[in-house]
Amino acid sequence: MHTESVRIMKPQEANVIIGQAHFIKTVEDLYEALVSSCPGIRFGLAFCEASGDRLVRADGNDDALKAAAVDNALRIGAGHSFIILMMDAYPINVMRSVKDVPEVCTIFCASANEVEVLVAETELGRGIIGVVDGQTPLGVENDEHVKKRKELLRRIGYKR
Repeated sequence: MHTESVRIMKPQEANVIIGQAHFIKTVEDLYEALVSSCPGIRFGLAFCEASGDRLVRADGNDDALKAAAVDNALRIGAGHSFIILMMDAYPINVMRSVKDVPEVCTIFCASANEVEVLVAETELGRGIIGVVDGQTPLGVENDEHVKKRKELLRRIGYKR
C-alpha cells in the first residue's frame, strides 16, 4: 500500500466539504441540497465514480469553484469521494442538508482551513483514510477565551 497527502487547492475565502457517497445520483442530490439550504451560495462540486465509466461527475453554480472541485477530485482520485467548494455560505449552513442526502456515507471534513487529504492506494484503487484540517493547537482556552468565544457566537447569531 502507498499513502499520499493531497493538499486541497481552493480560494482562501472558500470553505470545503469532503465526503464519501455511493451512487451516480450523488451529484444532482448534493446540488439540490446546497441550493435549497442557503440562498446566494456559490459552489462547485465533484464526485469520483468508483465503477462503470469511472468519471469525475461535476456540477455547481460557479464555474471557477466547479473547476477547482474537479481538479481536487482528480488529484484525490478516490472512488466514491466528493468535494464541495463553496463561498457566500458556511458549512454550518448546509451540513444538515448534505448529511441528509441518502447517498452520503461519511463526511471527512467541513472547513475554511488549509486541508490535506490522506489517501491510500492499493491494487484495487484509492481511498481516503483521513484528513488534516488546519494546524496543531497551541494551548487550552482560559476564562477570557471562553468569554470571547461565547460573545462571538451570540454576535453572529448562532447562540442566544
